[in-house]
Amino acid sequence: MSVLTLTAQEQVSAPPSVVFALFGAGAGAGWVFDAVCDRVAPGVAVTLRAPLDGDAAPVEILGRIGAVTSGRLIEIVHDQPWRGRTVLRFSAHGSGTRVRLQSELDQQGLEWLLRRRGHVVRSVPCENPALGLLTSKSGPGNLFAAASDNMAALALEEINADGGLHGRPVDLVIGDDATDPATGAREARRLVAAGCRTILVATTSATFVAVSRAMADADVLLIQTLMNEGGIAGALRVQLGERPVDQLAAAAGPMMRAAGGRRWFLAGNDYCWPRSTHTVAREVLPQLGGSLVGERLAPLGTSDFAAIIEAVERSGADLLLSTFVGADAAAFQRECYERGLHRRCLTLAPAMDESTLARIGTEATAGLHTVSGYVESLDTERNSALLTRYRERFGQWAPPLSTLSESVFEGVHMWFAAAAQAGTDEPHAVARAMHDVRFELPRGTVTLDSNGIVGQRIHVAEAVGTDLRVVISP
Repeated sequence: MSVLTLTAQEQVSAPPSVVFALFGAGAGAGWVFDAVCDRVAPGVAVTLRAPLDGDAAPVEILGRIGAVTSGRLIEIVHDQPWRGRTVLRFSAHGSGTRVRLQSELDQQGLEWLLRRRGHVVRSVPCENPALGLLTSKSGPGNLFAAASDNMAALALEEINADGGLHGRPVDLVIGDDATDPATGAREARRLVAAGCRTILVATTSATFVAVSRAMADADVLLIQTLMNEGGIAGALRVQLGERPVDQLAAAAGPMMRAAGGRRWFLAGNDYCWPRSTHTVAREVLPQLGGSLVGERLAPLGTSDFAAIIEAVERSGADLLLSTFVGADAAAFQRECYERGLHRRCLTLAPAMDESTLARIGTEATAGLHTVSGYVESLDTERNSALLTRYRERFGQWAPPLSTLSESVFEGVHMWFAAAAQAGTDEPHAVARAMHDVRFELPRGTVTLDSNGIVGQRIHVAEAVGTDLRVVISP
């Protein structure tokens, strides 16, 4: 496959040794491409804002540091918004430093960048059966989507290696909703034009709702893979993932015992999943002996959480239910840590995942817990086999797995099992075949009954640095 190399550069009025040492410190005068990371060492997660779009907003690149030559070179291996390698070179230029960025761009990456800049990239209909994946390669949700593409690709590689669907390989077509519902609806139409009869929607519930409405008259099966509040009815609508009522029922008791208190503060992003989760919390937590002492919501893309944290401090809360997602969740948790909130109350973040933990940093995850059907450290034979295949396929610096990305792998296999059982990829037949079946998956047994209710084990996990360790399982 041919690869295009994009370049950008900055001039910094400081010597190379100083500029190199500042890498990862974030935005501000003299910082290099607004890079953010804990330290400069192989394996460390890094976010880079590269000015590859000319006058448009910078492209946010998520990856891990692959190699370092002190004072001279930093290599970043990344999966978002496309797979590739970005290299930063530092060289003396007069009394300052020239920082030169070179980023590899494959065909998918080029098409993504063209669409981002408003160009029409026509979808060529697939000759083989096609499965669509709508995810968040950009925008605030890009952190939790870091491994989603990888998991879909791995699942289809396994399926195709076994002969595909009725002897034909299945193609994967990927769309990016940019964490924006309207963009998601446009991308869904593009996937359908490419021949996708089923689309896995692995992004926010707001996008799933928008896509569902946009596809109201289309003969297309929509499968929401990750945690959601449910409630979208229809023969061609399947919602997998954890539900807030099950998550809170599993976690509230253990969290109150660990905190030694019962006062809850609710804080999250202002869109449908956090609002629905808060609605459930206002009903479930008092039933379990908790009391609510405050609530705040903030728009997606918020970067300053001082007012919310001050409200939590004034409330005297013992526990914080955080329903922020992606980049907002990382920024909120870092700010909570800086304010010392972890010394006052424990945090339960149902949507927290391993990719977001990597962006928070080792120390700032103190006091943070989550509750889900899967964590990367889950000790099952199927999960161990999955992790081995994943690292062999995508390398040691690939983003960690989480319930949000691993659910894509399982969603692909569940779709294929249903299509194979139905003898066709016709959407209605596949949707019917997905119900009332037991699926044995890396997270364990998952069922989907005739009413669309998902059955699975739910685990409470504690953040230990940038890992999640199960502390309570049913």
